[in-house]
Amino acid sequence: MAKLRFEDGSQVRDFDTIVATLAPLGIILHRAPLADDRELRLLLDRPVLTSDEKARVLAALERQIEGLTVAQGGGCDLVALHPEIEGIDALLKKFKRCHTHPDDEVRYIVDGEGVFGVVLPDGSQAELTVACPDCVYVPKGMEHWFRLTESRRVKAVRIFMEEDHWEAEFTGTQVRM
Repeated sequence: MAKLRFEDGSQVRDFDTIVATLAPLGIILHRAPLADDRELRLLLDRPVLTSDEKARVLAALERQIEGLTVAQGGGCDLVALHPEIEGIDALLKKFKRCHTHPDDEVRYIVDGEGVFGVVLPDGSQAELTVACPDCVYVPKGMEHWFRLTESRRVKAVRIFMEEDHWEAEFTGTQVRM
């Protein structure tokens, strides 16, 4: 379930209200329900996936991914973060820092949950918790960060508008949440 929490401690839990609150910022949030596919569910329930299994997940999600792709020439992959990954804390530390991208960041959460933090136009900060089947678009140039929730588990389809533009550009802004 999506949840939007502001730096002042206030929260929004109603999905439609969250969508309306984020829209003026250029952040798009919507739901893309997974197909009712037993094999897909079994794969997504596993914490560790091989490259072949990730490819099978992406193939099973092809229809949903096509509906999320807003530009030609990009691509997608499946990232699976979980506590069993060696060096997970060091990996996640990088994404917990404020950064931007020269292209939109699109993430389709297909298992687990994560938190996207954003710096608002007035300099305050907010965090959006997303879970399956949420899809979030963070516009290019928006300062943001990502962290896992206490479950420390997420599988997300990363959709790239242009594959060579997804590297983070760190801004130095301190995360206060």
